[in-house]
This record gives sequence, C-alpha cells and structure tokens, in this order.
Amino acid sequence: MIQFSSTFAELDQFLSGATTTLCVAFLSALIGLGVGFGLLLLRTSRWVPLQRLARMYLSFVRGTPLLVQIFLIYYALPGLAGIDLPPLGAGVIALSLNSGAFASEILRGGLSAIPRTQFDAAQALGLSRLDEWFRVILPQLARLVLPPMLNELVLLVQGTALLSVISVVDLTRAAQNVMNTTYRPFEALTVAALIYFIGLFALGHGTRVLRRKLPGAR
Repeated sequence: MIQFSSTFAELDQFLSGATTTLCVAFLSALIGLGVGFGLLLLRTSRWVPLQRLARMYLSFVRGTPLLVQIFLIYYALPGLAGIDLPPLGAGVIALSLNSGAFASEILRGGLSAIPRTQFDAAQALGLSRLDEWFRVILPQLARLVLPPMLNELVLLVQGTALLSVISVVDLTRAAQNVMNTTYRPFEALTVAALIYFIGLFALGHGTRVLRRKLPGAR
C-alpha cells in the first residue's frame, strides 16, 4: 500500500538535497559561462593551435558521457595531478567544464545572429571597444542566448543527479537515503520527482519574466 507519511517525515532531507542541487547547478552554470567565453575566444583566435585545442575540447565533451567526465575528475585527477578533491568540488568542476563546452556553442550561435551592421554602427559612433560590447552587443546577445542557456541550466539541474554516485548529497541522493530508511522507494522517488518538477517549472517561469524585461524585448 502506498503511504507517504513516513516519507514526508523526512522532508527536511529532501529540502536540504534540493538546496544542494540548485546551488551546484547555478554555480556550475556561472563557471561554465566563463569557460564558454574562454572557449569562444580560443575558437576565434588567429592562432590555429588554439583553435584546434578548443575544437578538441568540444569534441571530447560532446563525445563522452557526463558520468565518465565526473569519474575522471573525481577518481583520475587525484592520481594524475595529486589533487584530492572533495565530492562536491569535483562535481562542480565536472559540471562546469561540461557546461562550458555547450555554453561556447550557444554564445557562438548568438554572436553569429547579431548583424555585422551593429558592430559597424557602434564603431561609427566612436564607441570604445568596451562600450561597444556592454552597450550594444551584450544586451542583444543576452536576449538571444537566454532561451538556450535556460535549457542548459535545466540540463545541469538534471545532471546533478549523477553526482549522487560520488556521494554528493543532492536531491537524488537524499531520496536514496530516505528510501533506505523508510523502505518506501516509490514514495521517496515520487517526492523527489515532484520537487524537481516544481523547481524547474519555477525556473522556467522566472526566466520568461526576465526575458520580457530585457531591453528591446516585446
């Protein structure tokens, strides 16, 4: 018989795991955005070896499972570089490096969608390079890349579930812990799924509101 009373009694574990999930996802997205900009600069560099390095990195990330990348950072990196990473730190690094590859593609697509006349007009007005980017290019780029970046953030939230295999107590791991103590797997996983759904639904709604407030939005 389905019974949620014992599962709801452990609601604090679910909420703690959900907090960890969101913090890891947002931090990974922020770092991944920086990695994405760095890769974009490498890909647009005039030095061919840097372009090839960026393409090799992108090919590796897109061609290997995220779980394998997590294992490489957590298990292989300490042996190769002598760096002992805690599970949470290894998880953030793995997700950030993975997200950075896809963020680079999103940013490149957004830049290619901005007409070249926008750059020419900014130069004709005598704007400095910094003003050109912050006052002309970046507002347009933000509006263009927001929807795909939201999709990437959703994937990151979902991807945090894989961190449970290296003992990060995210929402999925919390559900497993509750399941092991209550012996109610259906109820524990159902509660976790509902929390995931509510969080991602709120995230999507908030992003749509933010997009309407961007300059030039209709």
